[in-house]
Amino acid sequence: MQPYEIRQCVAVDCHFRFPAAAGDTAGTSCPHCGAPTKQAATPQAGGTPPIQTSPRFTRLELLLDNIRSLYNVGAIIRTADGAGIVHLHLGGITALPTHPKLAKTALGAETALPWTQHRNSVHAITQLKSEGYFVWVLEEGETAVNLFTTPLPQQPNQPILLLIGNEKVGVDPAIQQLADCIFALPMSGIKNSLNVAVAFGIAIYQIQFGSK
Repeated sequence: MQPYEIRQCVAVDCHFRFPAAAGDTAGTSCPHCGAPTKQAATPQAGGTPPIQTSPRFTRLELLLDNIRSLYNVGAIIRTADGAGIVHLHLGGITALPTHPKLAKTALGAETALPWTQHRNSVHAITQLKSEGYFVWVLEEGETAVNLFTTPLPQQPNQPILLLIGNEKVGVDPAIQQLADCIFALPMSGIKNSLNVAVAFGIAIYQIQFGSK
């Protein structure tokens, strides 16, 4: 990983502060006023070690149904890897981990998780349910329950499939009918939903590492 440094503008009336790659001449001039800069700090190489803990569910898989944004798919894959997802299912138009542009947001996680592609997510879920999987859906709606106040199953080895749907139309109604539980995130602002990658990140960390 290329080392970085924190640069600061030397102009008294500016003092713009920003990160720059070590040795990059672009960092020697202030991007705000153009004055020279100096090195102000050196970030720790590689960052601090992450907190290590075991996820609550050891057989939790994820299905992305018709996620259209490459950015969202890459961000979700990176989060899924960090949260202990063991297998990815990619339905409909969802880009595959082999897509070259996913690496920009997945940052290597796209090569870490096994995955399966499905042309029809309804068929895939029907098959997985027949194999004993619980199906959980993340979606707003009248039948949804608050993820933060709903007790989760106590069987950590239960196979579970968590599903998130398309950014515009949400989760396919046929999939919602197959779900064992539909979870929603509480909202208190003027919007009634979050970006799908953000919502997934909040939900999966509550499921895997939240208070029992």
